Amino acid sequence: MGTALEYFDFFLYSAMAGLVIGPTFFPSSDSTASAMAALATFGVGFLARPLAGLVFGIMGDKFGRKMVLSWSLILMGGSTGLMGLIPSYDSIGVAAPILLVLLRIFQGVGAGAEFSAAITVSYEHAAEGKRGRFGSLPTLGVNLGVFFASLAVAGLALIGDDFFYSWGWRIPFVLSFVVAVVGFVIRRKLPESPDFEAMPVAETRRSWFRVLADLFRSDWKGLVIVFAAYAGYALIATLWKTFSISYLAEFKDVGGAVSSFGITLASAIAIFWTPVCGRLCDMIPVQRVLAFGGLLVILYAFPFFWLLNTGVPLWIWVALIIGTGVLAPLLSVAASPFMARQFATNTRVTGIGVAKESSGAVAAGFGPVMALALIVASGTASTAAVSGMFILGGILFVFAAWQGRTTAPAAPKADQLLINKA
Repeated sequence: MGTALEYFDFFLYSAMAGLVIGPTFFPSSDSTASAMAALATFGVGFLARPLAGLVFGIMGDKFGRKMVLSWSLILMGGSTGLMGLIPSYDSIGVAAPILLVLLRIFQGVGAGAEFSAAITVSYEHAAEGKRGRFGSLPTLGVNLGVFFASLAVAGLALIGDDFFYSWGWRIPFVLSFVVAVVGFVIRRKLPESPDFEAMPVAETRRSWFRVLADLFRSDWKGLVIVFAAYAGYALIATLWKTFSISYLAEFKDVGGAVSSFGITLASAIAIFWTPVCGRLCDMIPVQRVLAFGGLLVILYAFPFFWLLNTGVPLWIWVALIIGTGVLAPLLSVAASPFMARQFATNTRVTGIGVAKESSGAVAAGFGPVMALALIVASGTASTAAVSGMFILGGILFVFAAWQGRTTAPAAPKADQLLINKA
Protein backbone atom coordinates (compact mmCIF):
# COMPACT_ATOMS: atom_id res chain seq x y z
CA MET A 1 0.00 0.00 0.00
CA GLY A 2 2.83 2.39 0.78
CA THR A 3 4.45 1.78 -2.60
CA ALA A 4 1.10 2.31 -4.33
CA LEU A 5 0.67 5.69 -2.66
CA GLU A 6 4.24 6.68 -3.44
CA TYR A 7 4.08 5.79 -7.11
CA PHE A 8 0.72 7.49 -7.49
CA ASP A 9 2.65 10.67 -6.76
CA PHE A 10 5.63 9.81 -8.94
CA PHE A 11 3.70 8.77 -12.04
CA LEU A 12 1.33 11.69 -11.67
CA TYR A 13 4.17 13.97 -12.74
CA SER A 14 5.13 11.58 -15.54
CA ALA A 15 1.62 11.62 -16.98
CA MET A 16 1.31 15.40 -16.66
CA ALA A 17 4.77 16.09 -18.14
CA GLY A 18 3.66 15.57 -21.71
CA LEU A 19 0.30 17.31 -21.29
CA VAL A 20 0.37 20.23 -18.83
CA ILE A 21 3.82 20.80 -17.35
CA GLY A 22 5.30 22.05 -20.63
CA PRO A 23 2.78 24.79 -21.52
CA THR A 24 2.24 25.82 -17.86
CA PHE A 25 5.86 26.15 -16.73
CA PHE A 26 7.83 26.23 -20.02
CA PRO A 27 5.63 28.20 -22.45
CA SER A 28 6.93 28.40 -26.00
CA SER A 29 5.63 29.04 -29.50
CA ASP A 30 7.02 25.60 -30.35
CA SER A 31 4.97 22.92 -28.58
CA THR A 32 7.68 20.32 -29.17
CA ALA A 33 10.23 22.51 -27.34
CA SER A 34 7.83 22.81 -24.39
CA ALA A 35 7.34 19.05 -24.32
CA MET A 36 11.11 18.45 -24.38
CA ALA A 37 11.62 20.91 -21.51
CA ALA A 38 8.93 19.12 -19.48
CA LEU A 39 10.52 15.73 -20.16
CA ALA A 40 13.89 17.17 -19.15
CA THR A 41 12.47 18.10 -15.73
CA PHE A 42 11.09 14.56 -15.57
CA GLY A 43 14.70 13.44 -15.89
CA VAL A 44 15.88 15.83 -13.16
CA GLY A 45 14.00 13.71 -10.61
CA PHE A 46 16.08 10.72 -11.62
CA LEU A 47 19.35 12.66 -11.26
CA ALA A 48 18.62 13.09 -7.55
CA ARG A 49 17.97 9.40 -7.02
CA PRO A 50 21.56 8.00 -6.99
CA LEU A 51 22.50 10.17 -4.00
CA ALA A 52 19.22 9.24 -2.32
CA GLY A 53 19.87 5.55 -3.01
CA LEU A 54 23.31 5.86 -1.42
CA VAL A 55 22.33 7.87 1.67
CA PHE A 56 19.08 6.07 2.44
CA GLY A 57 20.59 2.72 1.47
CA ILE A 58 23.28 3.08 4.12
CA MET A 59 20.60 4.20 6.60
CA GLY A 60 18.59 1.08 5.76
CA ASP A 61 21.58 -1.19 6.38
CA LYS A 62 22.56 0.61 9.60
CA PHE A 63 19.27 1.63 11.22
CA GLY A 64 16.66 -0.59 9.59
CA ARG A 65 14.45 -0.80 6.53
CA LYS A 66 11.32 0.53 8.26
CA MET A 67 12.69 4.01 8.93
CA VAL A 68 13.70 4.50 5.28
CA LEU A 69 10.25 3.50 4.03
CA SER A 70 8.57 6.00 6.37
CA TRP A 71 10.71 8.97 5.34
CA SER A 72 10.45 8.21 1.62
CA LEU A 73 6.68 8.79 1.74
CA ILE A 74 7.00 12.10 3.54
CA LEU A 75 9.48 13.37 0.95
CA MET A 76 7.43 12.15 -2.00
CA GLY A 77 4.00 13.24 -0.79
CA GLY A 78 5.12 16.64 0.46
CA SER A 79 7.02 17.62 -2.69
CA THR A 80 4.22 16.40 -4.99
CA GLY A 81 1.59 18.32 -3.03
CA LEU A 82 3.62 21.51 -3.24
CA MET A 83 3.91 21.11 -7.03
CA GLY A 84 0.15 21.60 -7.27
CA LEU A 85 0.46 24.96 -5.52
CA ILE A 86 3.17 26.52 -7.75
CA PRO A 87 1.82 29.48 -9.78
CA SER A 88 2.26 29.30 -13.55
CA TYR A 89 5.03 30.93 -15.58
CA ASP A 90 2.59 33.66 -16.63
CA SER A 91 2.08 34.57 -12.95
CA ILE A 92 5.59 34.56 -11.44
CA GLY A 93 7.89 34.17 -14.42
CA VAL A 94 11.10 32.15 -14.21
CA ALA A 95 10.53 31.40 -10.53
CA ALA A 96 7.84 28.90 -11.56
CA PRO A 97 10.11 26.44 -13.43
CA ILE A 98 12.85 26.89 -10.78
CA LEU A 99 10.45 25.88 -8.00
CA LEU A 100 9.20 22.99 -10.12
CA VAL A 101 12.72 21.66 -10.67
CA LEU A 102 13.58 21.94 -6.96
CA LEU A 103 10.46 20.02 -5.95
CA ARG A 104 11.11 17.45 -8.67
CA ILE A 105 14.54 16.90 -7.09
CA PHE A 106 12.93 16.24 -3.69
CA GLN A 107 10.43 13.95 -5.38
CA GLY A 108 13.36 12.05 -6.87
CA VAL A 109 14.98 11.74 -3.44
CA GLY A 110 11.79 10.18 -2.08
CA ALA A 111 11.58 7.74 -4.99
CA GLY A 112 15.28 6.92 -4.65
CA ALA A 113 14.75 5.97 -1.03
CA GLU A 114 11.63 3.92 -1.70
CA PHE A 115 11.99 0.97 -4.01
CA SER A 116 15.28 -0.55 -2.84
CA ALA A 117 13.97 -0.68 0.73
CA ALA A 118 10.61 -2.05 -0.47
CA ILE A 119 12.32 -4.80 -2.49
CA THR A 120 14.52 -5.68 0.50
CA VAL A 121 11.60 -5.85 2.92
CA SER A 122 9.54 -8.09 0.63
CA TYR A 123 12.53 -10.38 -0.01
CA GLU A 124 13.57 -10.66 3.65
CA HIS A 125 10.06 -11.33 4.93
CA ALA A 126 9.54 -14.18 2.46
CA ALA A 127 10.33 -17.84 3.00
CA GLU A 128 12.33 -19.70 0.36
CA GLY A 129 9.96 -20.72 -2.42
CA LYS A 130 7.68 -17.72 -1.87
CA ARG A 131 10.03 -14.91 -2.80
CA GLY A 132 8.47 -14.49 -6.22
CA ARG A 133 5.06 -13.90 -4.68
CA PHE A 134 6.41 -11.57 -2.01
CA GLY A 135 8.64 -9.86 -4.56
CA SER A 136 5.58 -9.11 -6.68
CA LEU A 137 4.08 -6.91 -3.93
CA PRO A 138 6.21 -3.79 -4.61
CA THR A 139 5.47 -4.16 -8.33
CA LEU A 140 1.77 -4.56 -7.54
CA GLY A 141 2.01 -1.34 -5.52
CA VAL A 142 3.64 0.46 -8.43
CA ASN A 143 0.91 -0.66 -10.83
CA LEU A 144 -1.83 0.37 -8.41
CA GLY A 145 -0.22 3.80 -8.13
CA VAL A 146 0.14 4.12 -11.91
CA PHE A 147 -3.46 2.95 -12.41
CA PHE A 148 -5.00 5.53 -10.09
CA ALA A 149 -2.71 8.33 -11.29
CA SER A 150 -3.49 7.69 -14.96
CA LEU A 151 -7.18 7.29 -14.12
CA ALA A 152 -7.11 10.66 -12.38
CA VAL A 153 -5.44 12.32 -15.38
CA ALA A 154 -7.79 10.68 -17.89
CA GLY A 155 -10.85 11.57 -15.81
CA LEU A 156 -9.84 15.22 -15.43
CA ALA A 157 -9.00 15.47 -19.15
CA LEU A 158 -12.46 14.18 -20.09
CA ILE A 159 -14.19 16.97 -18.12
CA GLY A 160 -12.88 19.52 -20.61
CA ASP A 161 -9.71 21.23 -21.75
CA ASP A 162 -10.54 24.57 -20.13
CA PHE A 163 -11.03 22.99 -16.71
CA PHE A 164 -8.09 20.61 -17.08
CA TYR A 165 -5.45 23.10 -18.28
CA SER A 166 -6.51 25.98 -16.02
CA TRP A 167 -6.56 24.44 -12.56
CA GLY A 168 -8.12 20.96 -12.71
CA TRP A 169 -4.72 19.26 -13.19
CA ARG A 170 -3.64 20.60 -9.77
CA ILE A 171 -6.26 18.61 -7.82
CA PRO A 172 -4.48 15.21 -7.65
CA PHE A 173 -1.16 16.94 -6.83
CA VAL A 174 -2.64 18.71 -3.80
CA LEU A 175 -4.31 15.48 -2.66
CA SER A 176 -0.80 14.05 -2.27
CA PHE A 177 -0.61 15.75 1.13
CA VAL A 178 -3.31 13.33 2.28
CA VAL A 179 -1.50 10.44 0.57
CA ALA A 180 1.67 11.23 2.52
CA VAL A 181 -0.07 11.18 5.89
CA VAL A 182 -1.97 7.94 5.19
CA GLY A 183 1.15 6.24 3.86
CA PHE A 184 3.25 7.33 6.82
CA VAL A 185 0.74 5.82 9.26
CA ILE A 186 0.77 2.54 7.29
CA ARG A 187 4.56 2.40 7.21
CA ARG A 188 4.95 3.08 10.96
CA LYS A 189 2.96 -0.11 11.64
CA LEU A 190 5.26 -2.21 9.43
CA PRO A 191 7.31 -4.87 11.28
CA GLU A 192 11.07 -4.68 10.83
CA SER A 193 12.75 -7.18 8.53
CA PRO A 194 13.65 -10.43 10.36
CA ASP A 195 16.95 -10.64 8.47
CA PHE A 196 17.93 -7.17 9.67
CA GLU A 197 16.99 -8.00 13.26
CA ALA A 198 19.11 -11.16 13.07
CA MET A 199 22.23 -9.22 12.01
CA PRO A 200 25.03 -8.93 14.62
CA VAL A 201 24.95 -5.70 16.60
CA ALA A 202 28.42 -4.86 15.27
CA GLU A 203 26.92 -4.51 11.79
CA THR A 204 24.58 -1.71 12.84
CA ARG A 205 27.51 0.13 14.46
CA ARG A 206 29.59 0.32 11.31
CA SER A 207 30.54 3.75 10.06
CA TRP A 208 28.92 5.01 6.88
CA PHE A 209 32.23 4.62 5.08
CA ARG A 210 32.56 1.02 6.31
CA VAL A 211 29.13 0.10 4.89
CA LEU A 212 30.16 1.49 1.52
CA ALA A 213 33.58 -0.18 1.70
CA ASP A 214 31.97 -3.56 2.51
CA LEU A 215 29.70 -3.15 -0.51
CA PHE A 216 32.43 -2.41 -3.04
CA ARG A 217 34.83 -4.99 -1.56
CA SER A 218 32.45 -7.94 -1.37
CA ASP A 219 29.57 -7.24 -3.75
CA TRP A 220 30.98 -5.21 -6.66
CA LYS A 221 29.73 -7.82 -9.14
CA GLY A 222 26.22 -7.41 -7.76
CA LEU A 223 26.45 -3.67 -8.46
CA VAL A 224 27.25 -4.34 -12.12
CA ILE A 225 24.48 -6.91 -12.54
CA VAL A 226 21.77 -4.81 -10.85
CA PHE A 227 22.89 -1.72 -12.80
CA ALA A 228 22.43 -3.61 -16.07
CA ALA A 229 19.11 -5.21 -15.10
CA TYR A 230 17.48 -2.03 -13.86
CA ALA A 231 18.86 0.08 -16.71
CA GLY A 232 17.02 -2.23 -19.07
CA TYR A 233 13.79 -1.98 -17.10
CA ALA A 234 13.95 1.78 -16.52
CA LEU A 235 14.60 2.45 -20.19
CA ILE A 236 11.73 0.45 -21.60
CA ALA A 237 9.24 1.30 -18.82
CA THR A 238 9.65 5.07 -19.20
CA LEU A 239 9.48 4.82 -22.98
CA TRP A 240 6.21 2.91 -22.70
CA LYS A 241 4.65 5.04 -19.95
CA THR A 242 6.03 8.54 -20.46
CA PHE A 243 7.55 8.97 -23.92
CA SER A 244 4.60 7.33 -25.68
CA ILE A 245 2.20 9.98 -24.32
CA SER A 246 4.35 12.83 -25.65
CA TYR A 247 4.96 11.02 -28.94
CA LEU A 248 1.26 10.50 -29.57
CA ALA A 249 0.41 14.11 -28.67
CA GLU A 250 3.20 15.72 -30.74
CA PHE A 251 3.37 13.54 -33.83
CA LYS A 252 0.03 11.72 -34.09
CA ASP A 253 -2.37 14.38 -32.77
CA VAL A 254 -3.71 11.90 -30.24
CA GLY A 255 -5.10 13.64 -27.15
CA GLY A 256 -4.12 13.00 -23.57
CA ALA A 257 -7.44 11.34 -22.79
CA VAL A 258 -6.73 8.50 -25.27
CA SER A 259 -3.14 7.82 -24.21
CA SER A 260 -3.82 8.23 -20.47
CA PHE A 261 -6.77 5.86 -20.71
CA GLY A 262 -4.49 3.36 -22.47
CA ILE A 263 -2.06 3.53 -19.54
CA THR A 264 -5.03 3.12 -17.20
CA LEU A 265 -6.19 -0.03 -19.02
CA ALA A 266 -2.65 -1.42 -19.04
CA SER A 267 -2.21 -0.75 -15.32
CA ALA A 268 -5.57 -2.39 -14.54
CA ILE A 269 -4.47 -5.54 -16.37
CA ALA A 270 -1.07 -5.40 -14.65
CA ILE A 271 -2.77 -5.39 -11.23
CA PHE A 272 -4.19 -8.86 -11.96
CA TRP A 273 -1.20 -10.09 -13.98
CA THR A 274 1.44 -9.17 -11.38
CA PRO A 275 0.50 -11.84 -8.78
CA VAL A 276 0.51 -14.43 -11.57
CA CYS A 277 4.05 -13.35 -12.44
CA GLY A 278 5.00 -13.80 -8.80
CA ARG A 279 3.72 -17.38 -8.81
CA LEU A 280 5.55 -17.98 -12.07
CA CYS A 281 8.83 -16.80 -10.52
CA ASP A 282 8.37 -19.34 -7.69
CA MET A 283 7.93 -22.13 -10.25
CA ILE A 284 10.66 -21.12 -12.72
CA PRO A 285 14.11 -19.69 -11.84
CA VAL A 286 13.90 -15.91 -11.99
CA GLN A 287 16.97 -15.74 -14.26
CA ARG A 288 15.07 -17.65 -16.93
CA VAL A 289 12.02 -15.42 -16.55
CA LEU A 290 14.25 -12.35 -16.82
CA ALA A 291 16.05 -13.63 -19.94
CA PHE A 292 12.78 -14.67 -21.60
CA GLY A 293 11.24 -11.29 -20.84
CA GLY A 294 14.26 -9.55 -22.36
CA LEU A 295 13.85 -11.54 -25.57
CA LEU A 296 10.16 -10.57 -25.73
CA VAL A 297 11.09 -6.89 -25.40
CA ILE A 298 13.46 -7.23 -28.35
CA LEU A 299 10.77 -8.89 -30.46
CA TYR A 300 8.23 -6.20 -29.52
CA ALA A 301 10.51 -3.21 -30.30
CA PHE A 302 9.13 -2.51 -33.79
CA PRO A 303 5.52 -3.80 -33.46
CA PHE A 304 4.98 -1.36 -30.58
CA PHE A 305 5.37 1.63 -32.90
CA TRP A 306 3.47 -0.05 -35.72
CA LEU A 307 0.47 -0.14 -33.40
CA LEU A 308 0.94 3.45 -32.15
CA ASN A 309 1.35 4.82 -35.66
CA THR A 310 -2.11 3.62 -36.70
CA GLY A 311 -3.50 6.50 -34.64
CA VAL A 312 -6.50 4.29 -33.85
CA PRO A 313 -7.36 4.33 -30.12
CA LEU A 314 -8.02 0.57 -29.98
CA TRP A 315 -4.58 -0.32 -31.37
CA ILE A 316 -2.88 2.32 -29.23
CA TRP A 317 -4.45 0.70 -26.17
CA VAL A 318 -3.34 -2.74 -27.33
CA ALA A 319 0.24 -1.46 -27.74
CA LEU A 320 0.28 0.04 -24.24
CA ILE A 321 -1.35 -3.03 -22.67
CA ILE A 322 1.25 -5.42 -24.13
CA GLY A 323 4.14 -3.22 -22.99
CA THR A 324 3.00 -1.63 -19.73
CA GLY A 325 0.40 -4.20 -18.73
CA VAL A 326 2.14 -7.49 -19.55
CA LEU A 327 5.86 -7.25 -20.26
CA ALA A 328 6.83 -4.55 -17.73
CA PRO A 329 5.22 -6.33 -14.72
CA LEU A 330 6.77 -9.65 -15.72
CA LEU A 331 10.25 -8.12 -15.80
CA SER A 332 9.76 -6.03 -12.66
CA VAL A 333 8.52 -8.99 -10.60
CA ALA A 334 11.40 -11.20 -11.72
CA ALA A 335 13.91 -8.41 -11.11
CA SER A 336 12.89 -7.84 -7.46
CA PRO A 337 14.15 -11.11 -5.90
CA PHE A 338 16.88 -11.27 -8.54
CA MET A 339 18.32 -7.91 -7.47
CA ALA A 340 17.97 -8.70 -3.75
CA ARG A 341 19.94 -11.93 -4.03
CA GLN A 342 22.92 -10.16 -5.59
CA PHE A 343 23.86 -8.73 -2.16
CA ALA A 344 24.41 -9.96 1.39
CA THR A 345 22.04 -8.81 4.16
CA ASN A 346 24.48 -6.25 5.56
CA THR A 347 24.81 -4.39 2.22
CA ARG A 348 21.51 -5.21 0.51
CA VAL A 349 19.65 -1.89 0.72
CA THR A 350 22.78 0.11 -0.11
CA GLY A 351 23.68 -2.17 -3.02
CA ILE A 352 20.24 -2.11 -4.61
CA GLY A 353 19.90 1.63 -3.98
CA VAL A 354 23.27 2.59 -5.48
CA ALA A 355 23.06 0.34 -8.56
CA LYS A 356 19.35 0.73 -9.27
CA GLU A 357 19.15 4.49 -8.84
CA SER A 358 22.37 5.14 -10.77
CA SER A 359 21.11 3.15 -13.73
CA GLY A 360 17.67 4.76 -13.41
CA ALA A 361 19.23 8.23 -13.54
CA VAL A 362 20.87 7.35 -16.85
CA ALA A 363 18.21 5.21 -18.52
CA ALA A 364 14.92 6.59 -17.20
CA GLY A 365 16.12 10.13 -16.61
CA PHE A 366 17.36 10.71 -20.16
CA GLY A 367 15.54 7.98 -22.09
CA PRO A 368 12.28 9.83 -22.92
CA VAL A 369 13.89 13.15 -23.86
CA MET A 370 16.59 11.35 -25.87
CA ALA A 371 13.93 9.36 -27.73
CA LEU A 372 11.99 12.54 -28.54
CA ALA A 373 15.20 14.25 -29.68
CA LEU A 374 16.05 11.32 -31.97
CA ILE A 375 12.66 11.53 -33.65
CA VAL A 376 12.93 15.30 -34.12
CA ALA A 377 16.48 14.95 -35.49
CA SER A 378 15.39 12.36 -38.04
CA GLY A 379 13.29 14.98 -39.81
CA THR A 380 10.80 12.30 -40.80
CA ALA A 381 9.45 11.36 -37.37
CA SER A 382 11.08 7.95 -37.80
CA THR A 383 10.89 5.69 -34.75
CA ALA A 384 13.59 3.22 -35.84
CA ALA A 385 16.19 4.68 -33.46
CA VAL A 386 13.76 4.49 -30.54
CA SER A 387 13.04 0.85 -31.39
CA GLY A 388 16.80 0.37 -31.09
CA MET A 389 16.58 1.71 -27.54
CA PHE A 390 14.03 -1.00 -26.73
CA ILE A 391 16.36 -3.63 -28.19
CA LEU A 392 19.20 -2.33 -26.00
CA GLY A 393 16.96 -2.69 -22.94
CA GLY A 394 16.19 -6.30 -23.83
CA ILE A 395 19.87 -7.11 -24.30
CA LEU A 396 20.66 -5.71 -20.83
CA PHE A 397 18.09 -8.08 -19.30
CA VAL A 398 19.58 -11.09 -21.04
CA PHE A 399 23.10 -10.11 -19.92
CA ALA A 400 22.06 -9.65 -16.28
CA ALA A 401 20.22 -12.99 -16.20
CA TRP A 402 23.22 -14.76 -17.70
CA GLN A 403 25.79 -13.30 -15.27
CA GLY A 404 23.77 -12.85 -12.05
CA ARG A 405 23.99 -14.83 -8.81
CA THR A 406 21.44 -17.57 -8.21
CA THR A 407 21.73 -17.39 -4.41
CA ALA A 408 22.48 -14.48 -2.08
CA PRO A 409 26.00 -14.30 -0.61
CA ALA A 410 26.26 -14.87 3.13
CA ALA A 411 26.75 -11.85 5.37
CA PRO A 412 29.85 -11.80 7.63
CA LYS A 413 29.29 -13.57 10.93
CA ALA A 414 29.84 -11.91 14.27
CA ASP A 415 33.26 -13.50 14.87
CA GLN A 416 34.47 -12.46 11.41
CA LEU A 417 33.32 -8.89 12.06
CA LEU A 418 35.44 -8.79 15.23
CA ILE A 419 38.46 -10.07 13.26
CA ASN A 420 37.95 -7.38 10.61
CA LYS A 421 37.62 -4.67 13.26
CA ALA A 422 40.80 -5.83 14.98
